[in-house]
Amino acid sequence: MMRRLVPLAFLAPLAFGFTTETPLAAADANLSKIKLPAGFTISYFAQGVKSARALAVGPDGTVYVGTKDDKVYALPDRNKDGRADEVVTLATGLKAPNGVALRNGALYVAEINRIIRYDNIAQRLRQKPKPVVVYDKLPNKDWHGYRYIAFGPDGKLYVPVGAPCNSCEPEEPIFGTINRLNADGSGFETIAKGVRNTVGFDWSPVDKALWFTDNGRDMLGDNLPADELNRLPAPGLHFGFPYFFAGDVADPQLSQGKDAATYTRPARKLGPHVAALGMKFYTGRQFPAQYRNQIFIPEHGSWNRSSKIGYRIMLVKLDASGKQATSYETFAEGWLQGQKSWGRPVCLLQLPDGSLLVSDDQNDAVYRISYKG
Repeated sequence: MMRRLVPLAFLAPLAFGFTTETPLAAADANLSKIKLPAGFTISYFAQGVKSARALAVGPDGTVYVGTKDDKVYALPDRNKDGRADEVVTLATGLKAPNGVALRNGALYVAEINRIIRYDNIAQRLRQKPKPVVVYDKLPNKDWHGYRYIAFGPDGKLYVPVGAPCNSCEPEEPIFGTINRLNADGSGFETIAKGVRNTVGFDWSPVDKALWFTDNGRDMLGDNLPADELNRLPAPGLHFGFPYFFAGDVADPQLSQGKDAATYTRPARKLGPHVAALGMKFYTGRQFPAQYRNQIFIPEHGSWNRSSKIGYRIMLVKLDASGKQATSYETFAEGWLQGQKSWGRPVCLLQLPDGSLLVSDDQNDAVYRISYKG
């Protein structure tokens, strides 16, 4: 049964900022549309988080939220009741600060053209702190410009640069890549090429290989090409863009003279045009054991199809080696009703208690999925 929670909008507005006015009945009606496996429930962790995108959590449990707008938010949950106490606006006036990551008490934020850092952020939530510029040589291109960032097992900060087009020969080598750099901004290097647009990646808890989603090109019809789930076991691979998509779909203009066999094929084909975004390995203990070390993928939803698909969270199961994808199935759905969506899942975050947060940049919300059996 779905838990009925009073949304934050119905609490007295606090000094640092609620921006939501979602009626209780409408909020509950929307959540009741979400279908989950038996034993799982979904609730609002926070509402009024405009254009909520990437998520990160600090040691004290505060959740940080990047956006495709101009703001970065913090969502403290001091009493650990599974709902944010307030929505704090940390920063404004930024250029689509989609990506957020934490390291040594500092919040790293990825704008389209640069990466900045807010030091000692937990003690400065309400001070509108001035950022330190970490790296300012990212291309200033809006098309596929939302940056997803995360620190890897090697301690380096990973950042992709999407293609500035639907499909084209990149005008500079930096486009269509995944890169990494040191936490201080030095040592920038490209580790993967031929990546059209990834806005989500994570590392396998089994062998530390990097896995990432990639969005296929548009304008090849409803069912071509599939989005991709890829595995990068070591730097240096090329994943086919702009010549081939999903391993075997040739670009009609750019593939001449190219051999699909020379590029790395996806670990798993996903749905066509589903806009697979902020994937995560589940490593917690709250969900049943069959979900451990498996991949959850939010699908933002299609626009380049005559009928919409996506708008859901998918589960990709891996074999015991952690290297082979064996299935691709729906975990949570209901944000799309008929051909009208009321929400679009973007990114996932596992909380210390093992529950899973989901951001939604259409419904301006962050949800919490938990399991009680």
